[in-house]
Amino acid sequence: MGMAAMVTTNPFSLPSSSLGHHSQQTAMADEPRQETQRVSQILEALSKTLHDLQRNILYLQVDVNSPTIKAFLELEPRSNTILAQVPDLSQLSQLLARLKTLVNNLKSLQNYSFWSFVRRRIISFEITALAASIAGEIKARFDRESMQKLVHVLQESVSDDDKKLRVLVQFQRRISKGFDRGLQDLVLKLRVFPVLESILRDASCSTAVREKSAMAIAALARFNKDVFVGLVLMGGFTTRALASMGTSCSLQVLTCLIKLIRGHLVDQIQLNGDTPKIIGLSSSEDISVRATAMNCILEMAYFGRHEVIETMIECGLMEKLVCLQRPEELDCGGAESEEDKALGFAGCVARFALQVEMGEGMGTDEKKRIKMVMLRRAREASVSEAEAATIVADLLWGSFS
Repeated sequence: MGMAAMVTTNPFSLPSSSLGHHSQQTAMADEPRQETQRVSQILEALSKTLHDLQRNILYLQVDVNSPTIKAFLELEPRSNTILAQVPDLSQLSQLLARLKTLVNNLKSLQNYSFWSFVRRRIISFEITALAASIAGEIKARFDRESMQKLVHVLQESVSDDDKKLRVLVQFQRRISKGFDRGLQDLVLKLRVFPVLESILRDASCSTAVREKSAMAIAALARFNKDVFVGLVLMGGFTTRALASMGTSCSLQVLTCLIKLIRGHLVDQIQLNGDTPKIIGLSSSEDISVRATAMNCILEMAYFGRHEVIETMIECGLMEKLVCLQRPEELDCGGAESEEDKALGFAGCVARFALQVEMGEGMGTDEKKRIKMVMLRRAREASVSEAEAATIVADLLWGSFS
């Protein structure tokens, strides 16, 4: 057999027709993604142009020769072509066409007659109102896509931590811009809060993801207390998860929520049996956890009822505070001692007593009874008469009467 007749084939190679079919499938799979990217780019460009248009209005008069108007007229034909092909953006495409018509009408009114002046003012007002409406539609679409992506990524078990952290940071940044009723309705409709709470409670998730979820929950509570505070209190799962995590970030979020929700949240912490956990964290080896636990305890002391303060004392809080403010405790550890002092461990007994005295969770008689218990426990925790005298003076500073 001649060499020309010998044909060597690779048994692992795909036929050219198969390779072509595979490439075609890949291209077809990428088409929706590329189309989505094109639509997003067009909407972002439109949003910026419309924002500039509203910002550059002077006395309800639109300058038809401004760079913003020129940029819009150049962008509108290309954007309209792309947006008209997307079913849920057909209304937006019509609004853009209407805006272009108004701009062209304004350009045709360039003489200086009285009626032209009046007509220019009317059209300028219509342009600004329509631009604001279109910008609102674009922002609502971006919000919807962002919330859907957030829920999808957090519920997807195969998503990596970086992806989850990225969408959580984006969500927190958006929520922190201020109240928006449309965004609130979207968050409630997509059940964003239960998704965040489930991530916070999931011990199999990384600490970083759980902490970012906790921060997002706090951002929602600040976003609208009347709506999302009720979700925080419902079931007590959020506070229980924050206390159980016992990290500096989780305690900061818990302290923030106490400041927002006040006595109701402190009551829930007590009902869940989490008060001893928080007291225990004030003795953590991690200085940041120790400091944030102290801040949380002080907020609880201000808003807590007498049952809460009694539980704190029974858990050995006074002994811990006396120990924390001792000079040898502050001075041991070199560089850490200065940080301890800066974080306010010195004089923490007096600070706790002052929070109880000025707090709103107890009446005058209850405060007096608590004061006697605090004095007794502080004396018992003292290692010398001098220390006891100093602490008693701190506790007696001011009056509960």
